Amino acid sequence: MIRVLLIISCWLCFASLHAQTNVSGSITTTNGQPAAAVNVLLLNTKDSAFIKGTISDPSGAFLLSGITAGEYLLRFSMVGYRTMYSFLQITGTDRTIHTGIHRLEAEEGELETIVIRSEKLLYQQKPEGIIVNVADNVLTRGSTALEVLTRSPGVTIDQRNNNIYLNGKSGVTVMMDGKAVRMPVEQVVVFLNGMSANDIDKIELLSMPPAGYDADGSAGVINIQLRKNKKKGTSGSGSFTTGYGKREKFMGSATLNHASEKINIYSSLTYSYNRTYSEMFIASGQHMPFMGGDVYMTAEDTSRVFRTSRDIVLGMDIMPGKNMTLGANVTNNASKGSALTVTDAEYNVLPDSLLSFRSRNHNINRWNNSMVAVFLEKKWSDAQKFNFNTDYLIFSNKLSADVGSSFTDKHGNKPGTDEMLFAPMQKGFADTRIKVAVFTASYSNRLSEKLKIETGVKTSVTRNKSVSGIQSFVNENWVESEQTSNNILMKEQVYAAYTSLTAAVSSTIQAVIGVRYEYSDTHMDNAATGEKITARHLGKLFPNIFLSKKIQPGIELQLSYTRRISRPSYNDLASYVGYSDPTAVYTGNPLLKPTITDNLKVGLSTKKYSLSLLYSKDHNAISRFQITESPNKEMLFISPQNLPKQVFLTMQLMVPVAVNEWWKMHYSFTGGLRHYEVNHTKQPFTKSYFGYSTNFNQQLILPAGFSAEISGWYNSRSFDGSKRLGGFFILNAGIKKELKKNAGVLQLTASDILGRERYFINYGTLTEEAFSIRNTVDVRTESTVFPIIKLSYSRSFGAVKKENKQRNTTQEESSRVIRE
Repeated sequence: MIRVLLIISCWLCFASLHAQTNVSGSITTTNGQPAAAVNVLLLNTKDSAFIKGTISDPSGAFLLSGITAGEYLLRFSMVGYRTMYSFLQITGTDRTIHTGIHRLEAEEGELETIVIRSEKLLYQQKPEGIIVNVADNVLTRGSTALEVLTRSPGVTIDQRNNNIYLNGKSGVTVMMDGKAVRMPVEQVVVFLNGMSANDIDKIELLSMPPAGYDADGSAGVINIQLRKNKKKGTSGSGSFTTGYGKREKFMGSATLNHASEKINIYSSLTYSYNRTYSEMFIASGQHMPFMGGDVYMTAEDTSRVFRTSRDIVLGMDIMPGKNMTLGANVTNNASKGSALTVTDAEYNVLPDSLLSFRSRNHNINRWNNSMVAVFLEKKWSDAQKFNFNTDYLIFSNKLSADVGSSFTDKHGNKPGTDEMLFAPMQKGFADTRIKVAVFTASYSNRLSEKLKIETGVKTSVTRNKSVSGIQSFVNENWVESEQTSNNILMKEQVYAAYTSLTAAVSSTIQAVIGVRYEYSDTHMDNAATGEKITARHLGKLFPNIFLSKKIQPGIELQLSYTRRISRPSYNDLASYVGYSDPTAVYTGNPLLKPTITDNLKVGLSTKKYSLSLLYSKDHNAISRFQITESPNKEMLFISPQNLPKQVFLTMQLMVPVAVNEWWKMHYSFTGGLRHYEVNHTKQPFTKSYFGYSTNFNQQLILPAGFSAEISGWYNSRSFDGSKRLGGFFILNAGIKKELKKNAGVLQLTASDILGRERYFINYGTLTEEAFSIRNTVDVRTESTVFPIIKLSYSRSFGAVKKENKQRNTTQEESSRVIRE
């Protein structure tokens, strides 16, 4: 009932703000020529507060929709012409008011250079992928980076296992401003969930990255681009968000920047606090001889998680000469999480044995990621440029877990022995330290009007040291076995070089041809015994081709081909043992092979619409959280496995719909045929199916500085190896108020209004699995109990030079109308 009232109240709020009168008119120059792209602002007569705005069309006509009764000023401005005002009174009795013809006079004298910016579509199709312009979305402010990413077309976040999928495939490289986030994917998800989205400009979903990007990431690259400070003088911003779902949330952020002709200093700080809650229900049947035969199990998990995150950025750019920039920045990301999981389970061992399992698992996880980056950019001209970058990263992750459990039959006796995972008390620990040094250099030059070359080299050196294990309380002593311990040292060097040529074949055809060569040398050893676990050397060429043909103005045909790779992560390869339940453990797979992917894409894009078809073929695709039997057939192993072959044929469709000037909609569809082979199960099999996801976004510009947004998405059922994943639907809504006199922005959002973020997972439905298991897992997130409601406030400030004050004020007002 609460959810229904929330939905109704949102629509009533939007409807109550809807105005009654439309205002139209036309603009010409003094010689009678139509004046196109003129900024038309509606201002309050009392304080000149911005109410609404638009720009004139090619015929000079303009229309302002939904204006309430009152007295206003119409303001007309365009570069090269004098700004003019016109008084407007609306009584509310007329549905339409035509203000007549407004003539602009040319401005005499020298003009200041101003950049006129045009509105961007929410989704933009490029040969390399999709660009999602999220900066002006109502739901972006107050959200985390992970929440914004989840709302992007073709992106799926596995909240239970902390994994990221792009177009239905895992193996995604996440980047920030073009630099890879060099953490395990599990920590990347946690990092994004603690990062404020307030400063995100756009998200690039690159299924076909060009040669300048690392070849790693068989599914592609997700590049999160942050806003760039372009103001001269001192500027900054501050924001805070408070919210509640099942538990409380808070996020605060601040930025401070100073820019001049020779120096740019920037800084930011974000702190987040999140208490969340989830439930998991399991029903399973399997044949386990070590437990006595056929076993049927039901279980309920309740998890309460508390996590704090902190992100700090400090940087400086120096321009010692007209064509040279030196820069350095320091980034620190830290997170601490505490999770308490209580499990109640019943094991019915046929014919008549009933076992009860109770456990309380409390774990604390702390990780810290620090990076120092230095760069140099030298320009000889706009066409010739050299870049050098070096990064040094230190990542540490510490985990401690205390598990207290009881596993008894109906008489209170313990089954089997007290050894290892059946012990009443256990302690888990993990300490991982990763050090990465990266050096890159690139050079680009326009050789002629029709030919451009770009070339570069890159070296990365990684050292990964990890110690982990599980200790069991057996016979009054803490015991650690080799099966549950891990002491691994991994060293990896990757050397890369690339060259790319961009050629204008004709006035309508452009081609980009590139090739990247990468050589990797990976060694993984047992640091305690010196035993070699993995030693691999791989050198491979990764070609890419992009062709575009302009059929007519605003319509372009695109064809592209790329080859990609996904190397197994440390966690994928390490032979560790992580506790799941008395019959199952998480572990790695030292025999895992890298994934090689070939992609072929054809696309058609217009000024508004875009359609593409992507063919993708994976060799040895990596599928995580697959189940197999332990060598001694006494335990379920949950580990990553290779799929010999995986083929996806994916269609992407982007459709914007402008109902009128104040109501715009965006729709996207990503889906198609998917086929793969599995051979790690008891009975190998192939699977073909149709999987898809749809996204929609509706933006409403309302009077009095209000705007609103409704968005949602549906992910159909899908399959990953031997797992079946159920589909689900999410609906979000938000409303924003721009306060008068630049007093800031106030925003209210509601996530998962319908409470449908539930994950259904099945094993054993596609083929016979380890121990002939068939189970159903139902994961219910926090928002299934109550929608997550957030209230945000943000404000920006900035100082500009006195002589530019009037011009910058005009730009600020215009930016509300014609956004970048």
